[in-house]
Amino acid sequence: MADLCAEIQNVTSETKEPLRILLVEDNVHFATTLRNNLEIEGFVVDLATSVVEGRRLARTRRPALVILDIMLPGRSGYELLNELRTEGIDVPLLVLTARRDEEDKLRGFGMGADDFVTKPVSLLELLARIRALLRRARPGFEQMMMSRWITFGEVEVQPATRTVRCRGALVNLRPKEFDLLVALMRRPDRIVSRAELLRDVWGYNADAVSRTIDTHIAVLRHKLERDPLYPEYLVTVRAAGYMLKSKALRRAPGAGSTH
Repeated sequence: MADLCAEIQNVTSETKEPLRILLVEDNVHFATTLRNNLEIEGFVVDLATSVVEGRRLARTRRPALVILDIMLPGRSGYELLNELRTEGIDVPLLVLTARRDEEDKLRGFGMGADDFVTKPVSLLELLARIRALLRRARPGFEQMMMSRWITFGEVEVQPATRTVRCRGALVNLRPKEFDLLVALMRRPDRIVSRAELLRDVWGYNADAVSRTIDTHIAVLRHKLERDPLYPEYLVTVRAAGYMLKSKALRRAPGAGSTH
């Protein structure tokens, strides 16, 4: 996974450097999942697991946005929030916490937080909030995002415009087909259960039983695979779910690139 992330983290246009995000989070599983998804979106992510490390990276890496968990080992994330704002580091800052008390939120906003998200949180909602903060803070952010493409094999995907090309030709995907493809791209080389996909793409309860996923996967294979009966990328893992093979997943600078 580290090698994959190194390949795709600099998804940029030819003229723009990727934006850097500082993630201060000590939950390794959550942090890794969020980092991988941010890198799929085209960001470079620095990960810190403590206040000390977060302060150092905030000073040296100049992030465009900070995601800060409050419950950190040793010292509270509120201390880091206060230090960053006191030092004049005024980039957008999103606070993560498992606490639900209104007092905590008011404290965070009072210290200079720009948004406050309570765990557990939908990954798609969290990514949407991050994009919204950056749109407000950085003119031209939307245009920059629209220049980014991700490829696997002969398929090119531009998440911002929901555009897909296969072997150079535009492919018309219905909304749920596109959402399903991106949901798998967010978890490259990982078995994703039908329950996960139903929850993330359709919003169904994880216990729901449906053949909806199978039908949509079949359509995607027909549109994207050279031989839908022997798929190279959208692979079935029997009795477990589906997997997107990422052996060719990589950045594609600018629109209209050829492979």
